[in-house]
Formats: sequence, C-alpha cells, structure tokens
Amino acid sequence: MTAQLALGTYRCQAIPEAAARAAASGAWIDTAPNYATGQAQTLLAPVLAAHRHARISTKAGFFTAATGTDAANDGVLTEDQVVAGHSLAPNYVRWQIRRNRAQLGRDRLDLVLLHNPERAHPGDRPALHRAFRDAFAVLEEAAAAGHVTGYGIATWAGLEEEAFTVGELLALAAEAAGGQQHHLTAIQLPISLVMMTPIVQALHGHGPLPAAVDTGLRVMASAPLHGGELPGMVDQELADLIRPGLTPAQACVLTVASCPGVTDVLLAASGAPHWKEAADAVAQPALTAAKLREITGVLASP
Repeated sequence: MTAQLALGTYRCQAIPEAAARAAASGAWIDTAPNYATGQAQTLLAPVLAAHRHARISTKAGFFTAATGTDAANDGVLTEDQVVAGHSLAPNYVRWQIRRNRAQLGRDRLDLVLLHNPERAHPGDRPALHRAFRDAFAVLEEAAAAGHVTGYGIATWAGLEEEAFTVGELLALAAEAAGGQQHHLTAIQLPISLVMMTPIVQALHGHGPLPAAVDTGLRVMASAPLHGGELPGMVDQELADLIRPGLTPAQACVLTVASCPGVTDVLLAASGAPHWKEAADAVAQPALTAAKLREITGVLASP
C-alpha cells in the first residue's frame, strides 16, 4: 500500500487554492508559522473554517523577525533568541502554540512539530535532549488542555546525523508525560531520490522508519521532489525503470510513497494539474522492496 498524498505549504505559491483542493480530497495539510514570510497560517484559516474536517499540522521552532519581535514584547524570547530566529524554549513553545491556534482559527491543533530541533544545540546531544524533554512537557500540557491532539518533530538532518533517534524521542516523551500516556505521534523528515538514506536503511530493517512503524508513529516525508529540482534531473529512462508509463515527477513521488513506514508524502503542489499528477502516482500499487533496492542500487552506482 502506498502512502497518502499531503499538502506541504513551504514553497507553495497559491496556499488557499491548494489547501482547498487538498482539504476536499481528505489530504493532510502541513504548515509552519514562518512559511510564506509568516502569512501561511492566516492564509489557511478561511480554508480550515470551510473544511472543519481537514487535518492540519503546524510547527514551533523557526519564526520570522516580526514574530520574534512580538514574542520579545510579550516577554517569551530574549533579544539573543530573537536574533537566532529559532527557539525551543518552553515559554516560546507555549506562546507559539497559542499563536498557531489563533492564526489558524482552530481551538485544537491536530499536530504540532518541533521545527528542525537540531538547530537548538548543534553538536551538544545532552543539551538538545534536555530541550526536547522541556518542550515535550509543554506539548503534553497543551494536549492535556485539549489544545493539541499530538506532537512530534520535523527535522532536516537530525535523524540522519543521529543528533537523536526515534527511540530517544519516545523515551523523552514518556519522561515528559510523567508516567501518563505520551502524545508523541509523528516524525517528519526529507525522503527522496536525492536523500535516499531513510529508504536504504528501511530496506535493511534499521533507521528511523522501522522504529516509527514499530511504535505506530505517523511518518511524513518532506521534499520528495527535492525542492522541485528532481523532475528535471530524472530522465525518462529512470522513470521507466521505476515504473513504465510514469512521468519523472510521478516516479519520484511513487518511490517515496512506497518506502516502508511512510504514511504521508508532502508535496507543495500549487496547481490542480500538479496535484492530480501526484495523486495519480500515489494511487498506483506500491513498488516492491526488490524494486526499491534496484532503484537505490542504480542511483548509488558511480
């Protein structure tokens, strides 16, 4: 079974139109307070009001300069933290959750992800893990208050560079929950024909994806087209190797959607034709493990 298509709003050029299309199809919508120069959440609010069933994930971590100024004025960030443009400080995470709810027009957020948390304490695993535990405690507090259904992390390199593992995240969430059932439910990480490490690891039964499967975590694959660059890099011969009859873009999407453990493939498809093209790809039967090994082997060859 292939993963589901979801809308990623990072580089999405027509957020309201794309979100309405995604919501109508039942797809998950992913955003962040710093996307679209800080406007993504307010652009999504009318769509979410019209589609109350739509599921939304947003983040806490990165912020725009204007948001940083607001947070500093409210006493939740210091001037040094504002300059950094990123924070996992508990007071900031608590404040950002409240702001996300207000901007999106949602009393309860389906999912809140700590955004590229490896940025908080680069090279210092103990300090980073303490920051996780403290931020998770705030997210558990929000879950207990009914403001958040689940939480997780959205990373670019943290899992691949082993700044943290899925097992460590789960242990820190359990600690933050204080003996109660924790609400860590998802991880988001880049997976593509360029960033193949999670696929290769999964095919060998290790890495973050099997660990996520074993504990029932949602796995959201970001950047499946590597910022839109991959369709221009994948020729028709490679697309036909993946599955005859697919376009290069469809071949890229299907490969990621077939990766064991992936539940959602985030695509910033602004226009209806691109969304349909990707939707047709994930409607295909999943590629077999043997085919995925063949693809990764070909791409790994010098």
